[in-house]
Amino acid sequence: MMPAGHRDLAAGRWFDLALVEQLAHVGSEIERTMRWRSRGNADYARRAFERALELLDLTIADARHRSRLRELTRMREALADCFWFDNSYGSSDESWRRYFHAFAHAAAVSRGR
Repeated sequence: MMPAGHRDLAAGRWFDLALVEQLAHVGSEIERTMRWRSRGNADYARRAFERALELLDLTIADARHRSRLRELTRMREALADCFWFDNSYGSSDESWRRYFHAFAHAAAVSRGR
């Protein structure tokens, strides 16, 4: 198991967040992954991606999301395909930005921003 990059969240606080907030945080790490990759820093990109997967795994483990397991695990598969494997699904940085932007926007609205 990889070390918890988000120790306070992994300790239980993560499970207090709404799904849109959880996925907005995953999206932030994916954005960092893409930014570091575009700057040619593969090590920082890998670390950011591992943090994204860690957060996504916490989301998948959240009992409140049992009815969404198929969607969440498919997202994990597609992210791994895009950032670690041969991108057989053909996703792009822009498609991931659009996908996660919706969650960031919804989380901001729910916080009154």
